[in-house]
Amino acid sequence: MDEALGPPPEMAEKADDLTPMLSQYLELCERYDDALVLFQVGDFYETFCAAAETTARILEITLTQREDSTGTYPMAGIPIDNAESYIETLLDAGYRVAVADQVEAPEETSGLVDRAVTRVVTPGTLTETELLADGDNNFVACLTDGYGLAVLDVSTGDFYATRLDRIDAVADELERFDAAEAVVGPDAPTEPFGSNCMVTPYERSAFELETARKKVRSYFGEISLASDAEVRACGALLAYAEYARGARTDGETTRLSYLNHLTRYDPREYMLLDAVATRSLEIFEPRHVHGLEGAALSETIDRTASALGGRELRDRLRRPLLDPDRIDARLDAVEALLARVGERERASELLADVYDLERLVAGISRGRADARDLRALESTLSVVPDLRACLDEAATGSDVLTEIADDLDDCPDVRELIDAAIVESPPAEITEGGLVREGYDETLDSLRTTEREGKAWIEDLEAEERERTGIDSLKVGHNSVHGYYIEVTDPNLDAVPGDYHRRQTLKNAERFYTPELKEREDEIIRAEGRADEREYELFTELRSRVAEATERIQRTASAIARLDALCSLASVAAEYDYCRPAVGADGIDIEGGRHPVVERTESAFVPNPVDLPRDRPMAVVTGPNMSGKSTYMRQVALICVLAQLGSFVPAERAELPVVDRVFTRVGASDDIAGGRSTFMVEMTELADILAEAGEDSLVVLDEVGRGTSTRDGYAIAQAATEHLHDEIGAYTLFATHHHELTDVAERLPRARNYHFSAARTADGVEFEHDLREGPAEASYGVEVAEMAGVPAEVVDRAGQLLAAVDSPTPTDAEATISETASTDGGREAILAELDSVDLAETTPLEALNLLSRLKSERE
Repeated sequence: MDEALGPPPEMAEKADDLTPMLSQYLELCERYDDALVLFQVGDFYETFCAAAETTARILEITLTQREDSTGTYPMAGIPIDNAESYIETLLDAGYRVAVADQVEAPEETSGLVDRAVTRVVTPGTLTETELLADGDNNFVACLTDGYGLAVLDVSTGDFYATRLDRIDAVADELERFDAAEAVVGPDAPTEPFGSNCMVTPYERSAFELETARKKVRSYFGEISLASDAEVRACGALLAYAEYARGARTDGETTRLSYLNHLTRYDPREYMLLDAVATRSLEIFEPRHVHGLEGAALSETIDRTASALGGRELRDRLRRPLLDPDRIDARLDAVEALLARVGERERASELLADVYDLERLVAGISRGRADARDLRALESTLSVVPDLRACLDEAATGSDVLTEIADDLDDCPDVRELIDAAIVESPPAEITEGGLVREGYDETLDSLRTTEREGKAWIEDLEAEERERTGIDSLKVGHNSVHGYYIEVTDPNLDAVPGDYHRRQTLKNAERFYTPELKEREDEIIRAEGRADEREYELFTELRSRVAEATERIQRTASAIARLDALCSLASVAAEYDYCRPAVGADGIDIEGGRHPVVERTESAFVPNPVDLPRDRPMAVVTGPNMSGKSTYMRQVALICVLAQLGSFVPAERAELPVVDRVFTRVGASDDIAGGRSTFMVEMTELADILAEAGEDSLVVLDEVGRGTSTRDGYAIAQAATEHLHDEIGAYTLFATHHHELTDVAERLPRARNYHFSAARTADGVEFEHDLREGPAEASYGVEVAEMAGVPAEVVDRAGQLLAAVDSPTPTDAEATISETASTDGGREAILAELDSVDLAETTPLEALNLLSRLKSERE
């Protein structure tokens, strides 16, 4: 166990003799033994012993010491005012952080100040706005045995549950949600979690069925979940979220009152984009630098004006639809907004003034919102009537826009309540006063009047005392230590009246007070203190009343998010001349298709068609490197993704089927940490495709078999092609440099050959990026090598060797190549095993597995 976590041994062995404060720290470390405890002492959060040494090292702060009757302990502290940035650094270092605040004022107790953990900060339970990305959710997941999965964004209240049937599907869902943390029970598998996901084992009791069911019912009443595994995942995740909120182990719980809705979903209702496809298609993160800041698909189509809209758009990218009616309904909305330019642009202007309602109302419900947050809520709700007016004009013909308009509630009662209570520009701190309007509360007004009158009396006092004493240099002042005073310089001390009482002696002057001044000062201090207390009471009461409207505000937030996402898609469609796709067709038929990202980086992008009818769904694509094969295949996949999330697409015309899943085998890379070579990674991905793809899937294969010898690679490519053609029938785009594969495509009745054209010129080779029927005539590999800057002598030698291989007459060069190719110590053994295989009884997939094993044995 990490020495920085849990109770410090050097304190624990002296527990009976520790001072009360260190005993309190020790107790909290025992209770929160999986987190670094930040312990408030005045204006700082302190850590001690090994935790202090770790904190000082990670945060690069000074390590000091605290002396106690039992010894001297290392200590490191951070200022509370800047705590969030330090906490973020500790999270990045892999630690959870338990924040122990003083929960009573020191002046209110004569003994030890009570402290309690008010929040446990983990990567998946962040609620601090400054630590969260505006346009992204921050999910914590919970997995049980039986593959029950629950996913929650604590900062917004988004809550989902499902049950999966295998571990690979769990990994795909975690990738889909990009979970920052995963809570697991004692028997749950841990292998599906990526390196960026913190895995948190949680107490067994939270995963017990009846305990979990009771917890779920306490939030959502009688709710239908498909399996006990889902109930256990949801209940345990709610318990963990309460624990992170600062739930006490003494029986008290801290309810997350803004969690009002649990969405139970079936992954089969959405297009599945697994981790491999998401990365290779660059849905959310670019794999290469394209020359533009926004080089991922998510950034390319994001014209949202609000954080709400940004998260909604990313959610739609994570879960493209499979229902043609729902897809068409979204497309109707985009088309309506596209047609009403003025209303759309006005709506976008209004949306730019919208604050993050989901996180605002969650903070209000958690009791962590300040007066500025309430003002931001009021400001956002005040925009809603104008948004509704825009939709009244644009919603014609769109049920989706009509639903959004119906859900836009400007909550006039909430707005009036906030506006009546809170000043226009309130201070940041809710305990310092000055945030409640005059006239809102009679008691507060009376206290303020007393304070003002007292200060006005003091302002007049200096002139009155100068006149009474005849001391022209007399001053009335104030400081935080001695309060109000009358200052008289030494030469005038003889003129001081008898009712002046000495308060402070200075080098050249004396400071005094009078009984009346002291009385007025006490009145001001009492009024100020009671006014601040009253303001805090009024504010917390107001915050609670606003929290009662949480569900209404959340419904409005959802409507704003949907509208913003749709406006974004319409704006992109208008700017880049996208067309409305016809979804539900019997095949993929695209005219003038373009890659939505790459076309932004190239001044003259060449559009290309796609023709994959249901009865001939396979295309084998050949052509030289840099001719456009990979870009072409990715653009087809991205057009399908865009269409099914409800977007117009970059094409002149597009008729598309409903694709249930997109598979990709693109690029080559080692998995060094996992001990897998490039070839093994490639074969693993190919095996997944051949096992999981169906006839409604889209399969994109780029250069299968490149990680092994030419003969092995071609054999694998052919076997995979035949299996996809004969057994699966998926829509397939297969790019290859194995020109022999084009012969295979010629004889397969449901496949066709296409190629990207190129031409030799005096300057080398010119890529036309133009898709044509039939196989490519040459690969132009030597020319591409020359363009890349390979030394001239190497290029010349490669040309000689290539000419020798292509020559019908054997040459020394050909013999050299032949000799090199045949040198293999294990060749006889491999041939012997191949001879033993009954080809008539071997499926293409079995042949692929055999070749993969033989390849591994050779290496």
